[in-house]
Amino acid sequence: MAALHLLLLWLLGALFVHQCHGACAEVDSDTEAVAGRGFKLGCISCKRRSEVPGSATVEWYFRAKGEADFVHIYTYNEDGPIIENEQFTDRVDWNGSKRSNDIQDASIYLLNVTFNDSGTYRCFFNRVLFYEKYEYTTIVSKVVHLSVVAKATRGMASIVSEVMMYVSIIGLQVWLLIEMIYCYRKIAAAGEEALREAANAEYLAIASESKDNCAGVQVGE
Repeated sequence: MAALHLLLLWLLGALFVHQCHGACAEVDSDTEAVAGRGFKLGCISCKRRSEVPGSATVEWYFRAKGEADFVHIYTYNEDGPIIENEQFTDRVDWNGSKRSNDIQDASIYLLNVTFNDSGTYRCFFNRVLFYEKYEYTTIVSKVVHLSVVAKATRGMASIVSEVMMYVSIIGLQVWLLIEMIYCYRKIAAAGEEALREAANAEYLAIASESKDNCAGVQVGE
């Protein structure tokens, strides 16, 4: 019985770690960059049906401050990254999901930020979900309004975003812990019920055998 409990704990622990690794929380990007430094443009879209396999490509667009139109600046797909605009040549690195076509984090990193990078950035997730008999396509858009300053100042929005990120992570951890305890109790109860049934079956078999032996002795007399 102790060995069974240890095995169950190990399996549940492995499940817990796997789910923690795959947890996704949509956190808003910071919106203030410092000129001359690097900056992460965050863009996260969590897949609502985690059990369904999927694939996504990502496109980034930029509208400079004072301009009316967006220009295509970056694409990321199964073939890798493509910088679409000369202004960002050698200045953009992929900072999102790696080693997977099922992209949920489409963040990019701007190198050597300039004041000309101020404006509105928009990223698009072109996602396909693969069901057994059909494919379902969705498009998700996220917007980041970026301001470039000469000196860093930490605004309230940044603080709130960071707090919400930690709250989301803690909430996911608590939920997973509750699920783990529930599953363990359910499996343990099922195991104990199976042991009781096996013990009862063994007891009935012994009782039946004893009854047959007694009947044989009486016939012999």
